[in-house]
Amino acid sequence: MSNLASAHAPLFDPLRLDGKTWPVKALFVLLGTGFLALSSQVSVPMVPVPVTMQTFAVTMIGVVYGWRLGIATILAWLAEGVMGLPVLANGAGGLAHFAGPTAGYLAAFPLVGGLAGWLAQRGWTGDRVILSFSAHFAANMLCLVLGAAWLATLIGFEQAIALGAAPFVLGAALKSALAAAVLKAVQRYAQKPKDLI
Repeated sequence: MSNLASAHAPLFDPLRLDGKTWPVKALFVLLGTGFLALSSQVSVPMVPVPVTMQTFAVTMIGVVYGWRLGIATILAWLAEGVMGLPVLANGAGGLAHFAGPTAGYLAAFPLVGGLAGWLAQRGWTGDRVILSFSAHFAANMLCLVLGAAWLATLIGFEQAIALGAAPFVLGAALKSALAAAVLKAVQRYAQKPKDLI
């Protein structure tokens, strides 16, 4: 078995969500949708797809919440967007965003968070910084592939790559590095002895 994806790696669960009741988990879903909505407001306008911190938040939710609760949280956030709540990039909301240029990226988000969380569950996080970066970067690349694939149906393959994938690779690498650094700090904090408790 490869030590890159050891099934025997300690479970990364800094919030101790695995043992929480469903009402507590529902509260975390609500908090997670708020985090996703806030991250969507950090945006650099580009055409046809803006640069946001959404993918950073999506992969972090997948890792910190675990892939199952992470996917549920991302789906709840997307449902808020469908209902017209201003939770998408630049305070947008409504069904039209799920049929336009950003639809492929939005549809990819549950898979992206799920992949990052699934890899983290196998030890690709915390002190394993290179693997943590790799998990987030792989998830970000999945988002770009699926998002650009949908965009290609609207503007053609070459334009989709030029406008919907290539400009975002450096940002994906930077967000992945930030996520790996944050998760290493989170794990160190979670492992500190709690003398005051």
